[in-house]
Amino acid sequence: MSEKRVVNKIIKFNPEVVVLYCTTPSIYSDIHHASEIKKRNKRIKTVIIGPHVSALPKETLEIDKSVDIAAYGEYDHTLLDITNKKPLKKILGIAYRKDKRIIKNRPRPPIKNIDELPFPAWHHIKIEDYPDPGKLYPFITLITGRGCPNYCTFCVNTPLFFKRKLRLRSAKKIVDEIEYDLKLFPNIQEFMIETDTFTASPHHVREFCSELTRRKLKIRWSCNVRVDVDLSLLPLMKKNGCRMLMIGYESGVQRCLNSVCKGVTLKQSRKFTKRANELGFILHGCFMIGFPDETPVEAKQTIDFAKSLPLDTVQFSGIVAYPGTAIYYWAKKNGFLVPKDWTEWVSPEKEQVTVLSYPQFTKEQIDKYIDMGLREFYMRPSQIVRMLTNLRSVSDIKRKVFGFKSYIDYFKGR
Repeated sequence: MSEKRVVNKIIKFNPEVVVLYCTTPSIYSDIHHASEIKKRNKRIKTVIIGPHVSALPKETLEIDKSVDIAAYGEYDHTLLDITNKKPLKKILGIAYRKDKRIIKNRPRPPIKNIDELPFPAWHHIKIEDYPDPGKLYPFITLITGRGCPNYCTFCVNTPLFFKRKLRLRSAKKIVDEIEYDLKLFPNIQEFMIETDTFTASPHHVREFCSELTRRKLKIRWSCNVRVDVDLSLLPLMKKNGCRMLMIGYESGVQRCLNSVCKGVTLKQSRKFTKRANELGFILHGCFMIGFPDETPVEAKQTIDFAKSLPLDTVQFSGIVAYPGTAIYYWAKKNGFLVPKDWTEWVSPEKEQVTVLSYPQFTKEQIDKYIDMGLREFYMRPSQIVRMLTNLRSVSDIKRKVFGFKSYIDYFKGR
């Protein structure tokens, strides 16, 4: 929607508080929405949240006086305090204005029991509005936990929101939410478990699968996994309806994996992929280009590594050094960040761009190898045959047509 239409809807709704989720590439657009809202109704309190805000709460407030409060970190209870009109000086995890100064309160500790959080307010949306070429249509997302014990230097959520301690919802609560969603949307074809760390605890996965079995709930679901997952979980997941695995391979070069503290090996990647393929999972591989000190030769090795694996689909993207991440501070210190201003994080068409450039591997070269990876992977006859073989229904055909159109549109934009 256009900004004008968004603001008109908000003004018509006439809320007491507007909460805007902000990211680094969209920060000026997000703040401008707040400004336009304030121009129309000064009574509305504007609150910003999101990764950029959590990394730079005071600096983000300084962009425009139209924003009243920046809620940083894990903000569930922070927003509750704000909407309950608790005195600002007593609310943990916020920055706000007072007498021309910006005050930053103490951070809010992570929620200990995340089972206390309510289910998402999905009744406000139409799930048919959100197609995805990789998911069965229509699908809905599910979050099963927060926090991550790993140390990937490019990760945003762990340092800024959820911290290192793994906090998982109970299997009962998760399946309760699934049943709640099915009552809201009986036509759901798939649940996408978006939790980065769903398989980090084997016990958690087994309990979840056991709860599905106990309730005789037949659903199809997909999830994110690391290649160091306990392989004994895979048959159980498959038996209980898991259809697709979204896998963070990142690189086909061990030195590159080590450079971002990924904590996995190429041997683990191959062993995991072999087993998952044997069990019949649909496999989507996630790869990145632009690792610290990476060379074009190593980028090509990653492309060749992706092509050597029995994957159904892949994505190649440039590493993004978001504020608040370890790689951001490293890149900024060494002069490898391309943008000098937040406006330069997006193209004139508002698409996110590559933000890192090295002496031995420039931004332009990184973009070239991202495109090369996509072309070389998908244009192989064997890959085309594999993808056509996986078509099982009219829905599958529609998804692939949607995905092919997105693929063409991407290269048109390049």
